Amino acid sequence: MPTRVCCCCSALRPRYKRLVDNIFPEDPKDGLVKADMEKLTFYAVSAPEKLDRIGSYLAERLSRDVVRHRSGYVLIAMEALDQLLMACHSQSIKPFVESFLHMVAKLLESGEPKLQVLGTNSFVKFANIEEDTPSYHRRYDFFVSRFSAMCHSCDSDPETRTEIRIAGIRGIQGVVRKTVNDELRATIWEPQHMDKIVPSLLFNMQKIEEVDSRIGPPPSPSAADKAEENPAMLAENCFRELLGRATFGNMNNAVRPVFAHLDHHRLWDPNEFAVHCFKVIMYSIQAQYSHHVIQEILGHLDARKKDSPRVRAGIIQVLLEAVAIAAKGSIGPTVLEVFNTLLKHLRLSVEFEARDLQGESISSANLNTSSKDSDEKIVQNAIIQTIGFFGSNLPDYQRSEIMMFIMGKVPVFGTSTHTLDISQLGDLGTRRIQIMLLRSLLMVTSGYKAKTIVTALPGSFLDPLLSPSLMEDYELRQLVLEVMHNLMDRHDNRAKLRGIRIIPDVADLKIKREKICRQDTSFMKKNGQQLYRHIYLGCKEEDNVQKNYELLYTSLALITIELANEEVVIDLIRLAIALQDSAIINEDNLSMFHRCGIMALVAAYLNFVSQMIAVPAFCQHVSKVIEIRTMEAPYFLPEHIFRDKCMLPKSLEKHDKNLYFLTNKIAESLGGSGYSVERLSVPYVPQVTDEDRLSRRKSIVDTVSIQVDILPNSNPSDDVVSNTEEITFEALKKAVDTSGMEEQEKEKRRLVIERFQKAPFEEIAAQCESKANFLHDRLAQILELTIRNEAHDRGREKLQVPPKERTSAYSYVDFSVETGLCIMWHSKGAIDRNCASEIFFYIAVSFIFST
Repeated sequence: MPTRVCCCCSALRPRYKRLVDNIFPEDPKDGLVKADMEKLTFYAVSAPEKLDRIGSYLAERLSRDVVRHRSGYVLIAMEALDQLLMACHSQSIKPFVESFLHMVAKLLESGEPKLQVLGTNSFVKFANIEEDTPSYHRRYDFFVSRFSAMCHSCDSDPETRTEIRIAGIRGIQGVVRKTVNDELRATIWEPQHMDKIVPSLLFNMQKIEEVDSRIGPPPSPSAADKAEENPAMLAENCFRELLGRATFGNMNNAVRPVFAHLDHHRLWDPNEFAVHCFKVIMYSIQAQYSHHVIQEILGHLDARKKDSPRVRAGIIQVLLEAVAIAAKGSIGPTVLEVFNTLLKHLRLSVEFEARDLQGESISSANLNTSSKDSDEKIVQNAIIQTIGFFGSNLPDYQRSEIMMFIMGKVPVFGTSTHTLDISQLGDLGTRRIQIMLLRSLLMVTSGYKAKTIVTALPGSFLDPLLSPSLMEDYELRQLVLEVMHNLMDRHDNRAKLRGIRIIPDVADLKIKREKICRQDTSFMKKNGQQLYRHIYLGCKEEDNVQKNYELLYTSLALITIELANEEVVIDLIRLAIALQDSAIINEDNLSMFHRCGIMALVAAYLNFVSQMIAVPAFCQHVSKVIEIRTMEAPYFLPEHIFRDKCMLPKSLEKHDKNLYFLTNKIAESLGGSGYSVERLSVPYVPQVTDEDRLSRRKSIVDTVSIQVDILPNSNPSDDVVSNTEEITFEALKKAVDTSGMEEQEKEKRRLVIERFQKAPFEEIAAQCESKANFLHDRLAQILELTIRNEAHDRGREKLQVPPKERTSAYSYVDFSVETGLCIMWHSKGAIDRNCASEIFFYIAVSFIFST
């Protein structure tokens, strides 16, 4: 009777429950009953409205089996669910999916690794199914959290730990695939989800870096099959897939957790893994979004500006790698922002370095200063390398803008045209930032090829570029010349000219050149005198080393190759002769090494230019002088003077004229070949500009100090011997006397007329401006002295000195002092006779009006 009751009750149960119960065997080891499973599948397809009930009943049985640890029946239930899920694609599947996800969550919550892996596999199968209509109410927050936790599994058994981590990564990949394609279901890109997904993937990617550091041959085609067994490779593939699906609006949410992970695990130093991560990012995202990543790196660099130098260097190195990939694609509007941020951090690095050096000078007990100094140099070199690489990959129109931008940042002493804040740097820091910026500019200009020199060196760029060439720092002058070479050398001839030497046959160098265009000719007419002037003054610097002379020689050679017509060739020869004369006369009191260095530079250049223009008589004269120098004065040749332990002469005044290049013979040889040589007879005089104030400051200070020494009431010590001349009536008469000077005046007038007839207009203007500036400076000094004396006189008024005595003392003392200065300048050659007469007339008029 009880058996009949059970049979009756079983027959009264719903059909879907009977079909579900029939798929479970009595022994779970026998597995799923396939015949009954086919019946259940046919029933579900025929009556899709029953799917939700089937799912609910299966979920009920699975939950009961999980609690009772009946793993065999759990496996059978999940297999049945997977088959039903794959077979049914109707709209009624959505309630069934909710039951399915509930069962997967139960498995993931269990503590058994096998059940967790089983639940993950079922979820991955579900993720690969494309639903006809999306379900907007469905959320995957639990699965994101659970799969992320599985990625950080720390199980004691290595195999189990690896299996769970792989399952977690595959689960995250399934969540991404299921949610990321639907634009209306964007919850996966929310920060709370990305902060779990991205660090979980990076954590597993990091493990392979720790094991083999990516050293070895590239992966073979079969590596994709092995990726399923390697958590690091699987995590990297998932990370690439995630980034590849990122759009404009959610790119930042996917990248920012990367910075947090690298900061938390201190992976910027060393930064191999950080570089690898951002390479993956840059190659995975769409090209038009590259500038977003660069902006994020720049923002993080700003946020970590107070960190250690090695951390900042690591971030900058990552930026370099990102820029290297993005430079060939879409940079976006971040070009100037990149350079501005990098230059700002370059200034900060120099400021930190200067501060460390200052602290070292105050307290020598700091033993880590040298290491910090070297670390800051690592930061600076990384910034310069990034600027150079970024700039060299930009198109020409953008590169010219960057060149102007960097040049506007270079500080120049005595000017305020630069836009970089150097108030906290000091002199040493300012010099350091000048060098760093010029090195950056050198990197940007490398490989720059302009069709015309006007495009490469516009006036707005040339003037500030040449300003550092007047500074008393040989390294700055070297960098300026190297930048000039990058912009002038349009046919890659600089490598052939490397090193200053006497070239036996210039034809062997195979110099590439083209006919000078009209724009280049116009450029030399406008800026030629400025270039000559900087080369002339650069040769006469006291701290020049061999590299300076080599670069100056290369500058002359490049001007000859790229910009020289017949007129420019004559100007360059005049410049060379003027340098030779300056070395012989030595008005600047240069050392013998520098004088011989200038002579060697002139010899090397005249040998080069004579062969370039191929005038036989000119080549013969130059070769003859070089041959005589080789026999009698080898220190006038570059191969000898720049060699270690070269014997130097005691003086140059006693040398034979055959050792020098003579203007008359050069003019004779060039005139026979059709060159216009009238200007060769006019000595070259450098053009004077406002930049000379930088070099005139020292002389002005010295002059003022001399004036102060001879002011009234000065009490020099008795043991100091006065070197001033005695001021007498005869000396005053001699200064203004014009008798016996008629012949000299006639000769001087003839030279002036000849100069105005033959010299170019630029030189005439330069000489007039030079004389006007000189006279203006002298009169300004006299006025300053007069003001000082008036202040001295007002001080005597406070002492109630009688008016008559005060006027007499003031007038005669001032007249004597100012006249004495005028005579002293004239006797020492500081001013000529006409200038002395003009100044004396001014002093006399001032004396008459004052009395």
